[in-house]
Amino acid sequence: MLFLKLFYTFFIIGLFGFGGGYGMLSLIQTETVMHHHWLTTAEFTNIVAISQMTPGPVGINTATYCGYVAVHNGGYGGYVSILGSAMATFALVLPSLILMILISKMFMKYMNTPLVKSVFSGLRPAVVGLLAAATLLLCNGENFSTPEINLWQFIISIFLFAATFIGTMFMKINPIKMICYAAIAGLVLLY
Repeated sequence: MLFLKLFYTFFIIGLFGFGGGYGMLSLIQTETVMHHHWLTTAEFTNIVAISQMTPGPVGINTATYCGYVAVHNGGYGGYVSILGSAMATFALVLPSLILMILISKMFMKYMNTPLVKSVFSGLRPAVVGLLAAATLLLCNGENFSTPEINLWQFIISIFLFAATFIGTMFMKINPIKMICYAAIAGLVLLY
């Protein structure tokens, strides 16, 4: 039963997850943490961090890790949890695969029509909204702490957030370098 729910959940996320992996994060969190309670907020936050550092698309990496943890938290062992990873990953990718096969020829034929251009113009703001929702969902006490719990960690977290934003947005520093700089700063300042 868990595997069917896992497949259905990630299939729906893959079907409606416009905006790529980062756009899917808020959908994945809503379904796995809030709706099904397969993961805790802390587990999801750790999964997102690992997914961003692991090579590959962040949405697929997140689905893979979420599938594993959901099945593991369901009381199954390691090998069955690996099957949960495969199930969630396959379910997330399947809608895109089906849709790309079905519309690839039609899109090339009709991509310059006003109707298709209008559809994509309408999708752009939705994608920005999904990315903003993912960002706001990750701005929580698990990632930044709170002044009441740990003032030093809160100050360092806000500083690293601002420095990374300014570094990538305005100074055009490579995001991979910024991740490394933030990791070193977190290790030095928070350890």
